[in-house]
Amino acid sequence: MNGLYWIHGYMNVEKEIRAGKRYLKNLGPGITTGAADDDPSGIATYSQSGAQFGFQFLFTSLITFPLMAVVQEMCARIGLATGEGLAANIRRHYPAWILYLCAGLLFTVNSFNIGADLGMMAEATRLVLPGISFWLLVGGFAAVSLLLQIFTSYGQYAKYLKYLTLFLLAYVATAFLVSIDWRSALFHTFIPTFHFTKDELFILAAILGTTISPYLFFWQTSQEVEEEILRGKRTLQERRSAVSPRSLSRMRIDVWSGMFFSNIVMFFIMAVTAATLGGRDLFPIETAADAALALRPLAGDAAYLLFALGIIGTGMLAVPVLAGSASYAISESFRLKEGLYRTFKQAHAFYGIIIASVAVGFVTSFIGIDPVRALLYAAIGNALIAPVILFLILRLSGNTKVMGAHANAPLARVVGWGTALLMTVVSVATVISFF
Repeated sequence: MNGLYWIHGYMNVEKEIRAGKRYLKNLGPGITTGAADDDPSGIATYSQSGAQFGFQFLFTSLITFPLMAVVQEMCARIGLATGEGLAANIRRHYPAWILYLCAGLLFTVNSFNIGADLGMMAEATRLVLPGISFWLLVGGFAAVSLLLQIFTSYGQYAKYLKYLTLFLLAYVATAFLVSIDWRSALFHTFIPTFHFTKDELFILAAILGTTISPYLFFWQTSQEVEEEILRGKRTLQERRSAVSPRSLSRMRIDVWSGMFFSNIVMFFIMAVTAATLGGRDLFPIETAADAALALRPLAGDAAYLLFALGIIGTGMLAVPVLAGSASYAISESFRLKEGLYRTFKQAHAFYGIIIASVAVGFVTSFIGIDPVRALLYAAIGNALIAPVILFLILRLSGNTKVMGAHANAPLARVVGWGTALLMTVVSVATVISFF
């Protein structure tokens, strides 16, 4: 009898292992997109929120999860149903000047964001290895990112991006190295407290702007296309005919898992900085490296090192996503050969735009534009772009002539338009607060 119980238990464990393997195999563009959302600039925003307002803004992690997931799923469905990236679809159905304006702004905003991320990665490295030159580190991170994008096959590169998402677990681990009042944290997560002051409106706009970002829309759509090409679907017709309930289910698991992971990490960064830095009279927390440095005397070396390593790892993930999304947008806008599945010789312009975006980011650090100011410029740009691109995404993904049977369901339409309205209000508030 005991032997039968043992066999039954073994079979259940084996079944769960197989299910786990299938789940992990389904993870791809969605998980890397979600992880890239928690880039060093996002970490800086979440850290500022925790340090300045304590647990107050933990509720945003609960709100942004479904909003992000619904929008990113729309982008993924556009890629699967049409076999093309977001910019290519906008070009087909809307005036060219709208696309050129959005693509140009995206390139500029992403380049500033890359500059800020490279600077924060360098500062985080210097916290661990203080003897290394800041400029050497910025140049080194930029060079490594470019070399991997240009000279690594898409299949290998996609695996590399997936492995980098593991760095985000550093922020989950950090939470168990500090003392957090979980009762208070969970209270503020489920019961929002908001007073509509200028500072609170600004940080809310910053959080929403850094979680629901335009570069993620372009990246998600194009990566779904890249994945289909990797599976052998080289032509538009092959990709469009390959959409099945199974592929849609796989995509949804991937996207919703990625957005959940992104928001869980966001929650833990806010909780850790709120528990350790919130309400204390410390130097201003303006960058992710500032947050790591401030943690050291309060939470110990282990938390400090994990926080710093997380900045470096997520930066290595985010920089190629930022540069790649800008290149997809511009290349598709002008009908250039694009795609990470192509070699450098096959797509000079596509890789040239990636190089240019990283180079501009490097120059913004080199000429003395500090990361905080670069992020301010990026925030203004995102505030201008996000509502317009969201409007186009909603129109495309809800159009049965474009999407066929894969157009938005009623609930997705309601959540999508609600997100667009919220982002429009936040964008207006962001621009007003700057000027």
